[in-house]
Amino acid sequence: MSSSTTGAGLSPGTVHGGAAHGLRAQSLARGAAGIALLHVERAQRGTGSWADAHTVLASCANGLIADEDASLYFGAPAVAFALHTASLGTGRYTKALHTLDAQIDELTRRRIAAAHARIDRGERPRLGEFDLFYGLTGLGSYLLCRDPHGETLREVLTYLVRITWPLEGDAEQLPGWWTEFDPSGSLSQDFPGGHGNLGMAHGVSGILSLLAISARRGTVVDGQIAAMQRICTHLDDHRQDTGTGVWWPQWVTLGEHRTQTVAQKGPARPSWCYGTPGLVSAQRLAALTLGDTARQHMAEQALLSCLADPAQLARIRDAGICHGAAGLLHTARRIAHEAAETGLEEHLPRLYALLQDQEPADEDGFLDGRAGRELAAMAYETESSTATGWDACLLSG
Repeated sequence: MSSSTTGAGLSPGTVHGGAAHGLRAQSLARGAAGIALLHVERAQRGTGSWADAHTVLASCANGLIADEDASLYFGAPAVAFALHTASLGTGRYTKALHTLDAQIDELTRRRIAAAHARIDRGERPRLGEFDLFYGLTGLGSYLLCRDPHGETLREVLTYLVRITWPLEGDAEQLPGWWTEFDPSGSLSQDFPGGHGNLGMAHGVSGILSLLAISARRGTVVDGQIAAMQRICTHLDDHRQDTGTGVWWPQWVTLGEHRTQTVAQKGPARPSWCYGTPGLVSAQRLAALTLGDTARQHMAEQALLSCLADPAQLARIRDAGICHGAAGLLHTARRIAHEAAETGLEEHLPRLYALLQDQEPADEDGFLDGRAGRELAAMAYETESSTATGWDACLLSG
């Protein structure tokens, strides 16, 4: 296999352009931190050099941000995650990771304390308090990689359990992750009363995934199992059945919550971030943790129906991990390899072809660019698990 599995020709020198300059270099989504995941994966597999991987990692390691703006996808945690993938089985970057782990631990504790204080005041959260990209779910995912039985991870899980309950005195009994803002984080007349986000990247599916993965690895705090069940019930309340398959809306408005109806006319594009694949992944992980075979069957059938629907697949218009063909392929592949239902693996060659049919991205990054495309393609082409666990940042399992 060549070092460029999809022919995109991404090389270490690429990061010395805009992605490696300034704060963007510390972005797991678009900068050198995310691009490094590809070069480290190649080095771990023996199809690339550690010198190349180190060049990319070094380009994002200066002036790291570890304040309240830092998250799994930006700043010190993002760079630390890339270094972590390089350290697995090699012992590389041990000293740097030790320093960064201490900073991330302190940051996470500050964020947890602020979140509990907000709940105590009876205020609703912003998505960035708890979500995977910017919030405590993402920081918890990093801690699960580094110290899966550590006290700080347990504190993150305890906080996530708490926000599955409504705020004290809430007459609407909205779930604690309900935000007053729209999905972009703004106050909007289109979202009077805010919304409840169901997605993986910014919503409750990310919370559910972290609670489930942690439990499967032996870390369980008080109320964690019941919290997972509450989330699953909430998803059930908004599940839609078309007769040919089930799907979930991307989010729920206050009006929809009150009437228990959904304005969304049909399933969104089958993306990792907001679509059926991501929601199926989260519920399947929960089902495996809870021993809920009926939910596992329902989730896997939902994905089968999605992958068999040409109209849904036609909504994929790019190659990215977040909402494109790479994320669809990788999520479906992870589910298919452990599925109780048969038939999922039969769709994978078609999803790979869909990935190859997409126009090349105009950026090199992980989430929407060439690095993510190549990582997903590499995992499929080699018919193996990742060498570095790079997909832990997607809460794949």
